[in-house]
Amino acid sequence: MRRVTRPISTFAAVAAVLLASSCSSPKASEPAPGTGTSEGQARLYGSDGNMSSSFGDALKDQPGVLAGMKGTAPLTPLTDEFKKRIRGIDPAVPDYNYAGEAYDAVVVTALAAEVAHSTDAPTIAKYIVGVTVDGNTCNSFKECVALVRQNENIQYRGVSSLKRSGFTAAGEPSTATYGTLNFGRDNHIDDAKTEFVGAGDEATSGRNQPTPTPAPTPSNRNAKVAPLKFGGLLPHTGQLASAGPPIFAGARLAVEEINEAGGVLSQPVEWLDGDDGTSVQIASATLDRFIAAGVQVMIGPAASGVSAAVLPKAVAAGRILFSPSATSDGLSQLDDKGLFFRTSPPDSLQAKALANIVMRDGAAKVAIIARDDAYGKGLGTGVLADLTSAGIKAGSIRLLSYKVKEKYDPSDQNSIFGPLAKSVKQFAPDAVVIIGFEESALLIRALKDQRVTFQS
Repeated sequence: MRRVTRPISTFAAVAAVLLASSCSSPKASEPAPGTGTSEGQARLYGSDGNMSSSFGDALKDQPGVLAGMKGTAPLTPLTDEFKKRIRGIDPAVPDYNYAGEAYDAVVVTALAAEVAHSTDAPTIAKYIVGVTVDGNTCNSFKECVALVRQNENIQYRGVSSLKRSGFTAAGEPSTATYGTLNFGRDNHIDDAKTEFVGAGDEATSGRNQPTPTPAPTPSNRNAKVAPLKFGGLLPHTGQLASAGPPIFAGARLAVEEINEAGGVLSQPVEWLDGDDGTSVQIASATLDRFIAAGVQVMIGPAASGVSAAVLPKAVAAGRILFSPSATSDGLSQLDDKGLFFRTSPPDSLQAKALANIVMRDGAAKVAIIARDDAYGKGLGTGVLADLTSAGIKAGSIRLLSYKVKEKYDPSDQNSIFGPLAKSVKQFAPDAVVIIGFEESALLIRALKDQRVTFQS
């Protein structure tokens, strides 16, 4: 999930490849000369839950084990100036994964509150899609809020996928940009090899629901409202703890810049720190604390399964959940009463991007190993379907899943991941796709124990 700027020609070339692969020509399954894996070796692939340098740190005792591993993540190229601002919030931030998505989630909500002349969560929610479509284009809170205060309609174009187009009526990106990431021999992402490709359709943005700015009246212009409070329902602990720092930094940067621009409805916005623990129990307890404190908007949770589990409680309390990183397709169909939003795109788009890079490498026999939760099931089945559509025979693809735990320990390498590794060894694929979080390190160790060799 590294973001580096690539030449436009590179972007266009990769986009053309993705477009070509989506046509599902049977010939797509035939390896191009020299592109297949070496005999007896498998190439490793990952997804946004494990394609990060912080994940590589979990394998410090296995130098170079991830060399050559490829994967995808929802990424938009970030400017050096934005990265500098993020480092100003957290100088130790290890990367910028989902920092832009968290930043935009806060800014969009603040703009919606300004348009609504309210900090009541259900009222704000009615305006969130509208501030991203069919208005005057603006690129920062300061610029956009000035237009709002002049009774102008706006379409915010931020630093994440909103840079390209607005939200759908369901409150999620209509288009996305994915990064193709590569691990180097130091088990860290090699930024120099990152490429970007676009996906999605701008026509799906919520253009049929433009939101007019309500005309201010003396009563609503001068009325005192409760300050807008954001709660960080994000991972300080748990299986996504390593992904937490840039997400927290992005959200906090947005809060800081909103207040520097005068706040929302002439009041500073507030940030309450919290932990989702990559755990339903911890996230639910944090949500209770936020509700009691009068927080109207929760930024998070980070994981799809946790988001789905705590959403009913947020809806019952009339609060907004706005995830910067939950990607399960299933979240689009939940009965959220219009209170769930995300700046990360659904996995149906990532599945196509991930299947595409597997096909580009000439894979003919693929093992997919995924978490048995909303994220793993959705992305795993999506990749399977896209590989099948691209021409790989059903008997040459195997989808395996593993039990999800809130905390894995070293013994799980043998008890949970050992049998999976043995199945992979017997199947003898030339590509292994791992859809998981930090526990993916235990699976990779188990594969090594079974003498599954990886192509670098």
